[in-house]
Amino acid sequence: MSTHRPVVLTINGRTETASFPAHRTLLEALRELGHVEVKCGCEKGDCGACAVLLDGVAVDSCLTLAWMAEGRQITTVSGLGSADAPHPLQQAFADSGAAQCGYCTPGVIIAAKSMIDRNPDPSEEDIRVALSGNLCRCTGYVKIVEAVHDAAAVMRTPGDRK
Repeated sequence: MSTHRPVVLTINGRTETASFPAHRTLLEALRELGHVEVKCGCEKGDCGACAVLLDGVAVDSCLTLAWMAEGRQITTVSGLGSADAPHPLQQAFADSGAAQCGYCTPGVIIAAKSMIDRNPDPSEEDIRVALSGNLCRCTGYVKIVEAVHDAAAVMRTPGDRK
């Protein structure tokens, strides 16, 4: 008897099927499927580097089992935009220099997207609270908060909301 079971995941709009043991985390599954934009940080839910959107809500993929994501929409930072057509958050981070080493950036952008979808006009405090689960060891968060604020303004503009 196999200890693996097939898991069907919808990642960035594409269906992917693989076989995983029941204890495989979504983080591990995503990385095994080649989604290396989802970073492995602490593996205990403290740093936010592994954040993905699960049905539009930011979750730490290191605390979510892969099978729990079946039938749900998983969005990684790569599913938001591309180099040719960046999401407003991705563009704002690039424009403002909000990323230094960049390791935390995918998780921060995911957390920011989840927050802006719920609160399109966030205050600085709203942004800081929403990003409080994301650890950045390089910055003082000033540029990150500015980038999220700028992106939220762009996303409120009709026709630009993503």
